[in-house]
Amino acid sequence: MLLVQFITESQERRIGILHDNTIRVVGGYATTLDLARAAVAAGTGLAQLADSAASSEHVNYDDVAQAGRILLPLDHPDAAHCYVTGTGLTHLGSADTRDAMHKKIGGEVDSLSDSMKMFRMGVEGGKPAPGTPGVQPEWFYKGDGSIVRATGQDIEMPDFALDGGEEPEIAGLYLIGNDGQPYRLGFAIGNEFSDHVTERQNYLYLAHSKLRNCSVGPALLVGELPAHVSGTSRILGKDGQVRWEKAFVSGEQNMSHTIENLEYHHFKYGLFKRPGDVHIHFFGTATLSFADGIQVQPGETFEVESPQFGPALRNRLAVGETGFAKVKAL
Repeated sequence: MLLVQFITESQERRIGILHDNTIRVVGGYATTLDLARAAVAAGTGLAQLADSAASSEHVNYDDVAQAGRILLPLDHPDAAHCYVTGTGLTHLGSADTRDAMHKKIGGEVDSLSDSMKMFRMGVEGGKPAPGTPGVQPEWFYKGDGSIVRATGQDIEMPDFALDGGEEPEIAGLYLIGNDGQPYRLGFAIGNEFSDHVTERQNYLYLAHSKLRNCSVGPALLVGELPAHVSGTSRILGKDGQVRWEKAFVSGEQNMSHTIENLEYHHFKYGLFKRPGDVHIHFFGTATLSFADGIQVQPGETFEVESPQFGPALRNRLAVGETGFAKVKAL
């Protein structure tokens, strides 16, 4: 099942079940968060509740999208109660990339870079037996809900950024129950978006490079993530023509960690089990236009598409003015 959030012509929020190009409106619930809270309270599945509440009202997805009324598949009315985080060095990549990576990590540990050491740790210990913690992944913080963009909205990089590049990924979407129990609502395609030039200067700049906008959606895939996810990442020039295009893969078949292990090492912290909070957690990628020497220009568009997730995620790159944040003493 695919769920989408949108705004009606009368500026009211709605949630609906997406099938082909038609959104079947779910009655009684204005948001994914409302639906999820009700499912937790009733002890039922999200898909089951959505299906039982589906009405006879239908709207055309393309019409809503062209009007700019598609929302994020999950959000929180208070952006500070939405954590946006992620893990890296989790994907094996294509066969060629995988072979090259294994050659790099096959030597003495002391001869490897810190990144290669961590990748090797994941290959060796990222897929433990179910219910058993494996090795910790790389982890990073991106921001709160205020930095997340829906399809059709601009992704804005700050004017001090050295680069603005896409990262086509799968994100897990979660709600923390009133008892502190994390509930996974499902998955969505996303563009994790980072400053790769800043990160390349020194890996200790990773934290800086991740404090950027990102985008998720447009649809929430309810249920388990397929073992193999395939998709295409594109850069569209200002003229709308494809400037760069490459296939990407995800899912546990193409990863060095299980989803369960990545989730364990995120939600093991009490900070991330605060009742009522929403989490968007990116699982990593192995496909970047930056790796092919592409530098995306303001006005160009990122497109991330995967058949399992419905319509493509599209965002134009923009630049935002920041100025100098001089602190005043009181």
